[in-house]
Amino acid sequence: MSIKKDNLNFQTQRRFAPLFCTQFLGAFNDNIFKTALFVMISFYGLGQNDILPASQMLNLGALLFILPYFLFSALSGQLSNKFDKAVLARWVKVLEIVVMALAAFGFYIQSASLLLFCLFCMGTQSTLFGPLKYAILPDYLNDKELIMGNSLIESGTFIAILFGQILGTAIAGVPPHIVGIAVVAVAAAGTLSSLFMPSVAAKVPDTKIERNIVKGTSALIRETAAQPQVWTAIIGISWFWFVGSVYTTQLPTFTQIHLGGNDNVFNLMLALFSVGIAAGSVLCAKISGGRLTLGWVSLGTLGLTVCGLLLVWLTYDTRFQELNGIGWFLSQSKAYPVMAVMAAIGFFGGFFSVPLYTWLQTASSETFRAHAVAANNIINGIFMVSAALLSAVLLMLFDSITLLYLIVAVGNPVLLAYLIKREPQFLYGIADVFRRKIP
Repeated sequence: MSIKKDNLNFQTQRRFAPLFCTQFLGAFNDNIFKTALFVMISFYGLGQNDILPASQMLNLGALLFILPYFLFSALSGQLSNKFDKAVLARWVKVLEIVVMALAAFGFYIQSASLLLFCLFCMGTQSTLFGPLKYAILPDYLNDKELIMGNSLIESGTFIAILFGQILGTAIAGVPPHIVGIAVVAVAAAGTLSSLFMPSVAAKVPDTKIERNIVKGTSALIRETAAQPQVWTAIIGISWFWFVGSVYTTQLPTFTQIHLGGNDNVFNLMLALFSVGIAAGSVLCAKISGGRLTLGWVSLGTLGLTVCGLLLVWLTYDTRFQELNGIGWFLSQSKAYPVMAVMAAIGFFGGFFSVPLYTWLQTASSETFRAHAVAANNIINGIFMVSAALLSAVLLMLFDSITLLYLIVAVGNPVLLAYLIKREPQFLYGIADVFRRKIP
């Protein structure tokens, strides 16, 4: 992915590129490890002698990966304020090498329990890196570069997730020690790139580290909620993760039932969704010309709503009993409209989320920015868990994925109305959107 000189100049690239590579490789490795582990449990008998059945181990694994966001986000914000973020990034990446080395041993001895513990540790490592990643961006980029920087971080993250899932699936069937070598190698590459991140002086060196997790988290949420713009941005970002979680979690089953496709068709749909987000994120930043305009969030919401309704309309009346490959799928009359709509959902998701991340950073003070990102991670986690619970209840009651997708599509304008009520610029900014021209 190229970074054009009119958006990020050469000196900016030298500051930004190491951060981009470090976060890209981190997201890539998370998903190689997690996907390979889950595929081994599901299809290759890993942990078959353990107490829990495979389906419950997968649920436990998903919980263990997201649990650190609730436990350690407040701590990660405190650490990001207390220390040089670049130095902290290097230590966090060293931790990733240690965890992946332990995971390599777990793959070698085929211990599902040890690998699930490593999954929790990887979730912890990602939690520590998250606030640092977004809080350091305004230190590396000026105000006009910030929205492009956010778009590249977001697009890079989703492409890394996609590539990680594809590679993780592909190597799950090879000798286990090969998987271990792969994840250690990627962790080492990420650590190497972090060495080139320019130092940033600690914002509040005398920050007190709160050891009581519950007390620290509660205080962080109260302090964040007291800042209206920051809190509104977090609610908007969390809705983005809610929507993305619903679509991607149910996508394998949706592909089987309503598209009649096998795992290759699922990978195609996931790729379209991920590439759509990447394209929407970068184009939003390009059109914005370095100027934060909340009207793009409203446009993204409209696109998510229309495309979500179109996806339901195209697929609600089709159900398949047999699974078919990509060749068969592409021969169906509905295949290309469905593919276009899936890519468009991701595309408008990029328009929805990039301005909100930029707003979160600019609305926060330098001394609170890392805390704001940490609070955002906690609320994101709550929304994603809520998405899982809502999906489980609706599917149990109605056994309809298209109904679930319909509810999400209808929920988009409801969320936008809430955002407009809290910040009128989401409404007034629409006029500015239509006055913009691509620079």
